[in-house]
Amino acid sequence: MSPVIKLSSQSPREYWEIPVLYEDEYLIGLDKPSGLLVSSDRFSPDRPNLMQLLHDGIAQGKPWAKERGLSYLRITHRLDPEATGIALFAKTKDVLIKLREAFGIENPGIRYLALVREIPSQPEFEVDAKTAPNPVRPGVMKIDSHHGKRSRTLFKVIEKFSRYALLTCEPLTDRPHQVRVHLRQAGFPIVGDQVYGGKPLLLSRLKPNYRLKEARVERPLISRPALHSEQTLLAHPVTGERLSFCAPRPKDIEVGLKYLRRYEGPQGEINPDIAPEMAPED
Repeated sequence: MSPVIKLSSQSPREYWEIPVLYEDEYLIGLDKPSGLLVSSDRFSPDRPNLMQLLHDGIAQGKPWAKERGLSYLRITHRLDPEATGIALFAKTKDVLIKLREAFGIENPGIRYLALVREIPSQPEFEVDAKTAPNPVRPGVMKIDSHHGKRSRTLFKVIEKFSRYALLTCEPLTDRPHQVRVHLRQAGFPIVGDQVYGGKPLLLSRLKPNYRLKEARVERPLISRPALHSEQTLLAHPVTGERLSFCAPRPKDIEVGLKYLRRYEGPQGEINPDIAPEMAPED
């Protein structure tokens, strides 16, 4: 079967080639690009979303849908529009129910990667703080110990720089913006996440004696939340075997790490069990 799924939107006119990361008769894992909604958003009703694009392709009998015999496809977990990486879809309703139950029992389902400002004092930490919609900022979440829903995330430092750190994040619950809100609460905002206190990563802030050419405007190395859905940690809902596959790290995060390693570190060891491919450059 084709290793990519081709999708397009007429209004606005956009085109995507979505890589297939994993597939069997029950599931399909796609590599979602940044900026594409996973499902419809009442705050942005006119923006294209991955779920609707897939449904339209199935209804129109697109080649990728025909060759797979698809008639049903539903997302199994949350993934922010700005985030990249694994979007896991169920091909039947029974599988969808099993996976959504798995995401709801406080066991890790997806491991995320986040680049944050500031360095945690401990190599591992946890944030257990209820979250709820912010009534004065539509579409934004906040910590709310009285009216919020249980939200719990595990964090581990895998690489340290002088002012930044690379973390793995394992949400044990599946709440909107959970990782982003919890990292802000802990004092480590995600790079580029301006909604939750993060700032874009600029080369001018890293490179000594940086000079911008006349009449040029500096483009950030990372301008969106540096959050990536990297690895599945689930048991397969039908076979019970470990369901393990990864999404390659996106270019903007890799470029940001390249310059951080060059100008800001590394300050600590990389955990080889979590990120064997992340060894610093020579």
